[in-house]
Amino acid sequence: MTKGITEIYCGNGRGKTTLAIGQSLRASVQGKRVIIIQFLKGRERRELDFLEELEGHDIKIFRFEKMENCYQELNDHEKEEERQNILNGVNFARKVVSTNECDFLVLDEVLGLVEIGIIDAEALGEILKMKDERMQVVLTGTAFPEQLRPYIDSITELTTTNIAREE
Repeated sequence: MTKGITEIYCGNGRGKTTLAIGQSLRASVQGKRVIIIQFLKGRERRELDFLEELEGHDIKIFRFEKMENCYQELNDHEKEEERQNILNGVNFARKVVSTNECDFLVLDEVLGLVEIGIIDAEALGEILKMKDERMQVVLTGTAFPEQLRPYIDSITELTTTNIAREE
């Protein structure tokens, strides 16, 4: 069996989640069990629900947030409530990794949790330390915390560059 790598898709560019989903589909076609845990998307983001309907593929998507709006749009009281839901998602990710519940795990926007202070990089590193060598893990988000470098095999940075056009 091949060694599973841990990858980061980060940067200010668009397409990090799309890239992770593409990798998930590829893994599923190869017969791997796939789990996607999304963070900081709010409940209104349902464009990935079709993945659970694909016949013959083992892809499961989890979202622990309960509010309709994204975390950044919530008031302080709602943020505290949602923070607890998000931490439940982090604990679920820890369980998935420690029990080898899947072959391919996507932690979508998990780096954003570090960026806004819901969890720290050390807590995320502790989860990655538990990873079985065959499990592949993809983490997405805007900013890459350097403290995770010892646990990461590959970093892909997506950037947006505006190109001025002459008229």
